[in-house]
Amino acid sequence: MKVSVGAGLKMTFRPWVEGLEHVPAKGPAILASNHLSFSDSFFLPAVLDRKVTFIAKAEYFNTPGVKGRLTAAFFKGVGQLPVDRSGARGAGEAAIRSGVEVIERGELFGIYPEGTRSPDGRLYRGKPGGLARVALITGAPVIPVAMINTEKIQPPGKVMPKLMRPGIRIGAPLDFGRYRGMEGDRFILRSVTDEVMYAIMKLSGQEYVDMYATAAKRLIAEETKRQAEVEKSERAEKRAWERAEQDRQEQDRQERRRGERAGG
Repeated sequence: MKVSVGAGLKMTFRPWVEGLEHVPAKGPAILASNHLSFSDSFFLPAVLDRKVTFIAKAEYFNTPGVKGRLTAAFFKGVGQLPVDRSGARGAGEAAIRSGVEVIERGELFGIYPEGTRSPDGRLYRGKPGGLARVALITGAPVIPVAMINTEKIQPPGKVMPKLMRPGIRIGAPLDFGRYRGMEGDRFILRSVTDEVMYAIMKLSGQEYVDMYATAAKRLIAEETKRQAEVEKSERAEKRAWERAEQDRQEQDRQERRRGERAGG
C-alpha cells in the first residue's frame, strides 16, 4: 500500500510535512490528529515510513456494492481495525482494547480525539475516552498531529478530490507518565485530552470550539432542516400569492369583458 497508494498520493498531491523527527523510528506511540477529511487517513500514513493503525467504523468494511468492496479492501490492506459503533459504550471499549493491543505490539496507533470529522473546519472538543485511556494504560507518548487543508481537497460528500497540496504538522511528543494508572479518573482523562487538543490547536491554527463535533453536526443539521422548512414555506407563500394575483387579473379581465359586452 505504501508503494502503490502512498507513492501515488505523494506524487500527485505533494503533501508538505513538518516535524517528522518527532515520530520515533521504532517503538509504540499514539498519533492524535485533528480530523478534517476522509483523506486524512490516507495522507498521514503516506508520509511516514512506519505503519499507522487507525480504528475505523465497521461500515467501511461491510458496505455493499463495488465502492464498498474497494473501500473495505483499502482499509484491510492498510491494517485498519473495524469497530462496530452501534452501541456507544461497546464501541468505546472496543476502540480502547484495539488501541492498547496496537501499542503493546510496539506500533503506531492513530486516533482522532474529536471522534468524527469537523463539520466546518474548526477544531472541536476532544472526547476524553479512547485517547486518554490508551495513553494512561500503556504509558505510550502522545504525538499531536495537525492536518492542514485536507477538507479543501475532499469536502464531505465529494467523491473526486481537488488537486492541491495538503500539509501535515507533527508536534513534539507529550508524556503523561505522571498520570499512569489513573485512567479511571474522569477529571484526569479530561485534563489529558484538553492538553492534547491544545497542542493540536497550536499546530493547526484552527479556531477552537468548546463543543463536541457530534453536537455541532446535530445543530448544523437542525439549522439546515429549519432553513429548508423556512424556504419551503416562503416558496408556498410565493406560489399562493402568484395564484391569487393570477385570479385577480383573470377577474379583472372578465369584468372588462362584461363591461364591453354591456356597452356594446
